[in-house]
Amino acid sequence: MGVMPMDDPTKLRSYSWFNGREYYNFSRRANIRALGLSREAFHGKPVIGICNSFSELNNCNAHLRQVADAVKRGVWAAGGLPLEFPVISLGEQFMKPTTMLFRNLMAMDVEECIRANPVDGVVLLSGCDKTTPAMLMGAASADVPAMIVTGGPTLSGNYQGTPIGQGTDGRKIFDRYRMNQISAEELQEIEGCMVRSAGHCTVMGTASTMAIVAEALGMSLPGSAAIPAPDSRRLAVAELSGRRMVEMVREDLRPSRVLTREAFENAITVDMAVGGSTNAVVHLLAIAGRTPHPLVLDDFDTISRRTPFLVNVRPSGQHLMEDFFFAGGVPAVMRELLPLLHGGCLTVNGHSVEGNVAEAPCYNRDVIRAFDQPLFAEGGTVVLRGNLCPDGAVLKQTAASPHLCEHTGPAYVFESYQQMHDTIDSMDLPVDKDTVLVMKGCGPKGAPGFPEWGHIPMPKVLLQRGVDDCVRISDARMSGTSFGTVVLHVSPESDIGGPLAVVETGDRITLSVAGRALHLHIAEEEMRRRAGLLKPAVPHYTRGYGKLFLDHVTQAHLGCDFDFLRSE
Repeated sequence: MGVMPMDDPTKLRSYSWFNGREYYNFSRRANIRALGLSREAFHGKPVIGICNSFSELNNCNAHLRQVADAVKRGVWAAGGLPLEFPVISLGEQFMKPTTMLFRNLMAMDVEECIRANPVDGVVLLSGCDKTTPAMLMGAASADVPAMIVTGGPTLSGNYQGTPIGQGTDGRKIFDRYRMNQISAEELQEIEGCMVRSAGHCTVMGTASTMAIVAEALGMSLPGSAAIPAPDSRRLAVAELSGRRMVEMVREDLRPSRVLTREAFENAITVDMAVGGSTNAVVHLLAIAGRTPHPLVLDDFDTISRRTPFLVNVRPSGQHLMEDFFFAGGVPAVMRELLPLLHGGCLTVNGHSVEGNVAEAPCYNRDVIRAFDQPLFAEGGTVVLRGNLCPDGAVLKQTAASPHLCEHTGPAYVFESYQQMHDTIDSMDLPVDKDTVLVMKGCGPKGAPGFPEWGHIPMPKVLLQRGVDDCVRISDARMSGTSFGTVVLHVSPESDIGGPLAVVETGDRITLSVAGRALHLHIAEEEMRRRAGLLKPAVPHYTRGYGKLFLDHVTQAHLGCDFDFLRSE
């Protein structure tokens, strides 16, 4: 590890900002004292940045001010100087057209704030879906000692004695409202008790999944991912993270030492075992793309095939994230998975994966199953290939209907999200239980921004007939809280001429989860003929960040990062 920076302050990254014979060294010292600090408070001390995505426009992250205060306590106690700074916050529920349009912007914000400022280490505070991967992407690129503290799930919702989780149960409840099975007054009552605190979704949505992924990667303290947001232990782990970050600066423990090829394989394995969001695929591709260890889609399917699905949490199971935490959380899952994990991987607490989890207890086997008693033999997400998705597509098999996982049926095509939105409740929609719903124009460039539109609502006419699922295909993403037999991330997307663009109503499509196949039943010659008739898409943006996004975003199978930000 070389010389410990705290034993020799001249080795601190921040030292050159404040020490030397230049005018700006004197000026910076004067300006930091404007915070009310004595010279002794910062002279020769490691500066720990607290990168905070707090925002009142992001209820998932609305409690992070308090979490930041806890981190500061730990930094002060360990002899460092904590300095909090803001970055943009991406609130999944409020931002249009989608937070995914801005994930890369946030990653750039994080990277450049770390790189430009006098910080020797950084504690990243995140919560909502895109904030966690954006911070990991930025930290990986900056490669200054870093760790992440996620905000934790909300308290479980409860309506008339029945536990409910936003997203998963919310969609089911809203379908009942669409069918006039519950009243507007009941819906209003439910909205007041579904999300009971700050924090992210309390099901295995994208935010929960990415918090788990961060812990599995070794980038957060063991046991931290699932602590509920209002739980006092969330603040305790934040304080411990602040303490540990000062030690990490001394050890020069950077993301490049943690984010190894083996660590990414561990993260995929844990994601598959918990039935994580399909969005984890695109985010892990992006995070790994910032390192010398890029992933490809086939890595996910290879690992899925050998990983048992163990965690009984909605939407792929019955319980909520509070139950997962009380059952033992991520360490309990990783203990079960040790035969499949790279146990020697280093984590931010300075210990190996195996050292952290080898004795981790499980307190509820209905929530976290034993390795040899899985809920399903394979992992949550599968990767599909075929003439409809030559660069791949994904499907969450643990949330799909078994009878639809091997299915051939006629397509009904929505040329756009707007067309789907305007017609999905029509009682004249010509669909039946065998229909394959196809929606175009929802990819990274097409939407734009790759929104969570892929969970096409069940047509009202089918709900009325008692049909609660059908095969749905698009080049969109969907919320990790969603469920059903939904094919996502079709790549290349329709707006750049991918095969999805040529599908017409009536074409027959075969989905085979066992065969990992998605096939459009038309001749290659006909496919080429239709492709020749396609007109170039009109760009959504001609200036600003939107144009930068359209010009440089990669396709879903590459993680949708900007081409110029990927590691070379």
